[in-house]
Amino acid sequence: MTKFSKTIKVRLILEQNGEILLLQQTNQNGGKYTLIGGTVEAEEFPIDALIRESHEEAGITLFRENLRLVHTLFKRKSADLRIVIYFKATTWKGRITSKEPEKFEKVSWHPIDELPDSTSPTVQHILRQYLKGNMYSEFSKK
Repeated sequence: MTKFSKTIKVRLILEQNGEILLLQQTNQNGGKYTLIGGTVEAEEFPIDALIRESHEEAGITLFRENLRLVHTLFKRKSADLRIVIYFKATTWKGRITSKEPEKFEKVSWHPIDELPDSTSPTVQHILRQYLKGNMYSEFSKK
């Protein structure tokens, strides 16, 4: 029987004026554009993990009361099973900047309907689902 790792992750959809905030990974980390977020630690609730990750990665402060669940993804990647919970923020505080330059080259706004070519396939999938108003999807990457 195959052993699977199971992970819960959170991601932020921060949209303003038709643009979405994306982090660009360093070349060593794949060079893809991705969303802010990370793994939910054992002692955290998903919203708390997203608030922490948003500050650690992009220097912004999110507010629990302004986060809204917009999508849940079940992702299969080899022997890794993931549930990724996507929240949309309506307000935030702080100056947006890449606070983890060893992981992320930059953070920038992009038209949500014209993503950079190097946007990760998962983010492309999620944003299509989000724009359609779908609350759940599945994604498999071999």
